[in-house]
Amino acid sequence: MKQATRLWAALLVLVLLTGCGPQRTEPLPYPEPAAPESGKTIAYVPLDDRPDNVERVVYLAESLGYTLAMPDRDLYRTALDGQPLNSNGTQHGDMGRLYQWVLEQEEAGCDRYVLSLDQLLSGGLVASRSARGYELPGGGTAHSLLEELMAALSADEHNMVWLLDSVMRLAPTVGYEGGTLEEYNAIRAFGALPRRTLEGDALNLENIDESYWWGPDGEDLRAWTKAEGTYEAALRSLRSRERKLVLSYVVQDTLAKPGYENFRLLIGIDDSSLEDCIQKNEIAFLRQGLRTVKVEDGERQSNRGEWQIDWLLSGVDDLAFKAVARMYLDETGWGAGYSTKLQYIGGTEDRPACEYDFQPLTEIMAEHLAFFDLREADIADLQILVLTQPEDGAKKDVYRKQLIGALQDCRKARWPAILIDASNGTYGTEIYEALTKQAELGYLLAYSGMLDMAIVTGTALSHGVARLAVLKNEASTDACDRAWARTLADSILKDFCYKGVVRNDLLAYIRNELGGDPNNFYSPELDREDLLRRLEEGMEKETAPVIRNLERSSFLSSYGWEAGEVEERRWGGVALENYRFPWGRAFEIGMDIRLGEFTD
Repeated sequence: MKQATRLWAALLVLVLLTGCGPQRTEPLPYPEPAAPESGKTIAYVPLDDRPDNVERVVYLAESLGYTLAMPDRDLYRTALDGQPLNSNGTQHGDMGRLYQWVLEQEEAGCDRYVLSLDQLLSGGLVASRSARGYELPGGGTAHSLLEELMAALSADEHNMVWLLDSVMRLAPTVGYEGGTLEEYNAIRAFGALPRRTLEGDALNLENIDESYWWGPDGEDLRAWTKAEGTYEAALRSLRSRERKLVLSYVVQDTLAKPGYENFRLLIGIDDSSLEDCIQKNEIAFLRQGLRTVKVEDGERQSNRGEWQIDWLLSGVDDLAFKAVARMYLDETGWGAGYSTKLQYIGGTEDRPACEYDFQPLTEIMAEHLAFFDLREADIADLQILVLTQPEDGAKKDVYRKQLIGALQDCRKARWPAILIDASNGTYGTEIYEALTKQAELGYLLAYSGMLDMAIVTGTALSHGVARLAVLKNEASTDACDRAWARTLADSILKDFCYKGVVRNDLLAYIRNELGGDPNNFYSPELDREDLLRRLEEGMEKETAPVIRNLERSSFLSSYGWEAGEVEERRWGGVALENYRFPWGRAFEIGMDIRLGEFTD
């Protein structure tokens, strides 16, 4: 009997890997016809025009039945040095026109907003780190624009407004307004130096401003920067920090007043450091301004007595994901208290995953679980698997097999599962090859990896928890399923194929054969058509086995509240086209994903 069972299992694997079974459906042209108007529109001002802030937010919103309204890309685009400028004649977004765009959405009757303050007040994330002036049309200031905008949106009590803000990272951006790698390294080293800790009444704007220049034992950091030859650069960077923190304070001070109960503030901590760095007092200051509300016992399954409505979490590039997902959970009322089984594989969850994280994995995970009101339990609605860096480098293969086994267990039991790769590339491409050959990738609710743990966590949980909520709400449509499939395919294909292999080939080609800069194809000028051709050829080769895996996968199309209420559909064909380098650099790519019809 056991031999027959093993033979049957082997046959099933063979069917999966050889493609026997249901035939592939041909991918449809992209973009597909718009879904019927749902009346659920979110007015969205992105952080900038990178794919994580544009295409993938569109996919997530559509997977939840929302329509995302966005301004023209030129109004929020970031241009690196030497690249074509925006129509406003600058490298940054157009704050004045964005302000008008938001007011136009309000006049048109929109009542859902996700708004990046870095974009609205500075012209984008990169621009928010700049020491330039921030002039607005008509002589206005960022401060006045902010107050006017918040007052206008608060006038309608039916509005739900998510404001996205950030704690500035340690150093400005290379290749923007003349910033060099040497200057970045010098300012980051300065920012990572420990600072005097402020507490109680001493934790205020004036003292934080002064603390930038003083170490924990009274060390004069001006002397340090002068000795390093970085004083002027540090001074410019601190002007940006001061401005940014003041604007964040204005937001919190305004939200504390009556009339802003339907506003939510979500602050992300940008690239940080393992040390008690320059961000330490800023983070403590902003934490004390976060709002909470009282909740009755049983109103939320967490029964904490207080529920936070403003949040400060690690990660910035995932802010829009978290806001859109949380908006859906709050609006439907089914997002609170899902039970979750969390499993770490690799053994290093008790420490930061990389030099840009300032917390251990466990703390980052705990904060994000609280944000989504998830409860850990042994028997759970949701499985979360986190691959960490290997505790023992000699046991990488053991950890790989453990991960594959856990995924196969989830598939066999038909459990919803999220996979988070927090290994920071320490397993090499072997982990992607193993997952492609031995796991059913298209069955995952969500996947994320290849960035610092803070962003990876928020990205995977946003998409996974939102998808689970849609299934439990019995609210998924074919359009929702297709939008969800695109965001899963986008994440897996870019990590496994582009970031894992093709990008490394491009980096070597640009540096070694062209003598160029992979961080900016315009400075010096590179043959961008040649680079695009190499991207297409590399992706065609590397994505083929991963796409075959997705096309042979099934996915959860229904997951009811009662045991056994599970339905599945099969993926259709997957094709990729219209590759692009949105920032004229090799770090990230955009692409269109065509999908065939799903089958039962």
